[in-house]
Amino acid sequence: MSQKKVTKYNLVESVYQKINIKCEKRVVQEVIENLLDQLKESLKDGATIELRGFGTFEPRLRKGRAKARNPKTGEQLSVAPHYVAAFRSGQELKKALWELPVEKVEKSKK
Repeated sequence: MSQKKVTKYNLVESVYQKINIKCEKRVVQEVIENLLDQLKESLKDGATIELRGFGTFEPRLRKGRAKARNPKTGEQLSVAPHYVAAFRSGQELKKALWELPVEKVEKSKK
């Protein structure tokens, strides 16, 4: 599997190349920006977002901890309860990823 990273710019380019309507690339960029903004606002409002065939985004509560450690500095601190965005893949996405060819990983002997 390649270690390629897909950016928002790459998504805009890909969608722009695939659509069959004549429009400026700026319009495609606005649509994608608005979609992402709407997803963010819905999650902030506590809504679950279900995209059939792709997956589900939902806000999930993480419990706080009295004792936590900053891995960079080693400093002890406490973490308050907070929400995170969680994603569960849909059946079609799971199947597509399951069928990806697995590259053999060479283990180095030390």
